[in-house]
Amino acid sequence: MATAVPMVEIWRGPFLESMHSGHAVVCDDTGQIVESWGDPEAVVLPRSSSKMLQALPLLESGAAADAGLTDEQLALACASHNGSEIHSVRVKAWLEALGKSDEDFRCGPQEPRDIAVRDALIREDKPVCRYHNNCSGKHSGFLTLTKYLNAGPDYVAVDHPVQKAVKAAFEEVTQEDTPGYGIDGCSAPNFATTMHGMARAMAFFAGANPDGGARESAAAKLTRAMATYPELVAGEGRACTDLMRAMDHKVAVKTGAEAYFIAIVPEKKMGVAVKILDGSTRGAECAIASILVRLGVLDPAHPLAQKYINAPIQNWDGLVTGRMKPVEGFI
Repeated sequence: MATAVPMVEIWRGPFLESMHSGHAVVCDDTGQIVESWGDPEAVVLPRSSSKMLQALPLLESGAAADAGLTDEQLALACASHNGSEIHSVRVKAWLEALGKSDEDFRCGPQEPRDIAVRDALIREDKPVCRYHNNCSGKHSGFLTLTKYLNAGPDYVAVDHPVQKAVKAAFEEVTQEDTPGYGIDGCSAPNFATTMHGMARAMAFFAGANPDGGARESAAAKLTRAMATYPELVAGEGRACTDLMRAMDHKVAVKTGAEAYFIAIVPEKKMGVAVKILDGSTRGAECAIASILVRLGVLDPAHPLAQKYINAPIQNWDGLVTGRMKPVEGFI
């Protein structure tokens, strides 16, 4: 991978203790780079930051309309959720409406990130299920499309009609042929693209006309659903949810594993892609928040913004021992 640049600093007292470096690109809706850091041509797996791209065929095909999917369900299709009650109840209802069960999911069982839910499962001696998986909303969308296409049950296979449709949409919106894929944590293929390609795709979503063709309409609906229901996209205490709330539901933000992050900014028709090279989520959260401040869509004084761009580091006794902040000149 090409040279990354410093983006986030960790200070302990007067000492610079650690630093997170990465790549970032901001694109406009013509696909042109507005600003970049590091290497825009670095090829990276966007992981769960690509979920709205993976959801495009669900809407474009007519499967979402045929199933009567709501904006809440579209938000879940793009989610990496906490496995909280608000998530699992909706996913289970979606499965029932499809006439499917937990065993029809191809994502594995995952312990809920929501500690209260996890502890309740332990106390009640109940199993961790596939619907607890943070990607179960995306897989509900895959199952919906599979049923609509009358395709086989192994919908995560790269040669399955669902994944062929995902790859086609991914390449068309990034405007790049993908060099390949890795298998994601939820067993679905995750296609690689350049930082520029991903930012260009997010800018397409940002500029999409709700009354346009099938693809533009789909992109606009997914963006609106994410921004409207940030608690379904991630959950309480998560950066995606916090930042979308801090921006009054006007911007869609989505994390991906290994410190990827995207933002879709409709009012400026801009898209953002961020990758922190060491895989540190804290670094990616600070970097995306800093870029949103730089773009003028996130108030740096908002408490939820301060949580990520000027985050206090506390020890076990509650003493503030340092801070995480963007490198000088980043915002």
